[in-house]
Amino acid sequence: MSLLDKLERALGRFAVPNLSLYLVIGQAFVLLAGMLRLVDLGLLVLVPAAVGEGQWWRVVTFLFIPPPLSYLFVAFALYMFYLMGNALEGAWGAFRYNAFLLVGWALTVGVAFFNPGAVATNTFLAGSVFLAFAYLYPDFELLIFFILPVKIKWLALLTWAGYGVKAVLGSWPVRLQILAAVGNFLLFFGPEIWASIRYGRRKMAREVKKIVHTEDEARHRCHVCGKTDLTHPALDFRYCSKCAGDQCYCPEHIQSHAHVVAADEKSPG
Repeated sequence: MSLLDKLERALGRFAVPNLSLYLVIGQAFVLLAGMLRLVDLGLLVLVPAAVGEGQWWRVVTFLFIPPPLSYLFVAFALYMFYLMGNALEGAWGAFRYNAFLLVGWALTVGVAFFNPGAVATNTFLAGSVFLAFAYLYPDFELLIFFILPVKIKWLALLTWAGYGVKAVLGSWPVRLQILAAVGNFLLFFGPEIWASIRYGRRKMAREVKKIVHTEDEARHRCHVCGKTDLTHPALDFRYCSKCAGDQCYCPEHIQSHAHVVAADEKSPG
């Protein structure tokens, strides 16, 4: 039994069902409040230096900052987050999905304190949900611009590539947030990925062994003396058209051998 299974048995009753829905509702509320100038979004983002000054709520409220997109794309992004999060919860159960988000949140907050003056976002935490969904449902199709169907595994591949570029060219706060998101993904999928890699290596080794074994087998073997093209590569092996089946003979016995007769052609008794 894994550690996560043990934790679920002990703490599973505290899991929050439909957590994605609450996050989406919270982001929609913050978006609306920001549009109406009822709240200053700058007071909600995660700035570790401000947290150190007593603004502790920022470690939670940054989860409800909507993505910095136009209103139409924000609505689509929130819908997709709910769809993917709900699918993960359906596949894992509420506790495991809660744990995935909780670990991602803890890693994001933790690495943010390495750069106290920088702003940390929930973008890469949402990205880890996307990558988890794409790993579990690689053939799920999205309609890009509501027209072009694309399997989500290709979008995930682009996301991984984008993370790689940002990890190389981005600032240290961005690199650390990517590290948090990737770390969250690997904590939950790393053992399965490693097991798959090991199985693939074993399968490849078996295929190579089979190919080598096949190459080591003789293609031609004399039916009389047993000489083969491997033991005597200079010999010209031939097949007798009068023998039943594919009977091969070396040059010495191709003209001097008793023809093999099919079983149904043998005389009774």
